[in-house]
Amino acid sequence: MNPANNKIDIRSLSLEALQEHFTGFGEKSFRAKQVYEWLWKKSCFTFDEMSNVSKELRTKLSENFSINHVKINSSQFSSDKTIKNSFVLFDNHLIEGVLIPTPGRMTACVSSQVGCSLTCKFCATGYMERKRNLNADEIYDQVVLIDRQARENYGIPLSNIVYMGMGEPLLNYKNVMESVEKLTSEDGLNMAAKRITVSTAGIAKMIKKLGDDEVKFNLALSLHAANDEKRNTIMPINEQNSLKSLAEALKYYYAKTKNPVTYEYIVFDGVNDTLQDAAELARFCKHLPCKVNIIEYNPISFASYINAGEDKIEAFAEYLRNHGINTNLRRSRGKDIDAACGQLAIKEVAKVS
Repeated sequence: MNPANNKIDIRSLSLEALQEHFTGFGEKSFRAKQVYEWLWKKSCFTFDEMSNVSKELRTKLSENFSINHVKINSSQFSSDKTIKNSFVLFDNHLIEGVLIPTPGRMTACVSSQVGCSLTCKFCATGYMERKRNLNADEIYDQVVLIDRQARENYGIPLSNIVYMGMGEPLLNYKNVMESVEKLTSEDGLNMAAKRITVSTAGIAKMIKKLGDDEVKFNLALSLHAANDEKRNTIMPINEQNSLKSLAEALKYYYAKTKNPVTYEYIVFDGVNDTLQDAAELARFCKHLPCKVNIIEYNPISFASYINAGEDKIEAFAEYLRNHGINTNLRRSRGKDIDAACGQLAIKEVAKVS
């Protein structure tokens, strides 16, 4: 329901529920299927776009329903062609999402919450208050809008989606899973699940639930330390989700899905950058098939962390590779517009349209 106008958000309804409404209108149920296709397959944001639906029915729809779609509030363009978007929601909350163009890939980085309830010390979003979870359609809309942006600016459609924007996806489990279903379904955007990665700070019981649900998408864990004492300091969520409990959950997840896991690791200068830290990470990696992405740190004004030097990062990566671990160095994109990993934080107000 949209409290502003007492209309039902039509995209909150299943096809079956929509058919019931249409029957109540005296309409054939196949009309509901047509409208549902316009909403999810053709990604339309207004009833007027539904060209094969009669004007009378479109009027009836607009009187009873709303499409609470996400809008672009503003966009910033980086020198490396990354585009950061501020999106405004129907209730005027703001979130951010990023288009990341790289050779061979066009990736959308999307948010799952308005703000975040976790307090990771290196992440700008972690210093924000969590206002609410995003609905499935609000996550879906970010992908639609970023895909349009990719086509308009670079002539290339999206190839990948990462849930690495604002918020902790596994603390919005139901809506995140529904959004993935809409993105991958033949009735939706029909994207391949293997092109989607959900990143978590590490919620052990929800990682097990991913296993129970036998998800097809990729899972990434923001690790940043394989030592409980250090990880507690960097990521307080570790105090309730120790490395031991995470390892057990990940092994359970792998047994159910057979999906390897990606560990994300920022090498902070003087914090987690020694070969002893690398050895601890290598031991943690032995629990199940995995790879490690070493991510460049992107400084924020709230925190004093800095990136380790190139020599230390190279030595760290080389240690992992010498111990048989698939290791990649990831360079940040969009740093000049605060669009890089860990930098997303709302610094503006919604524009009045």
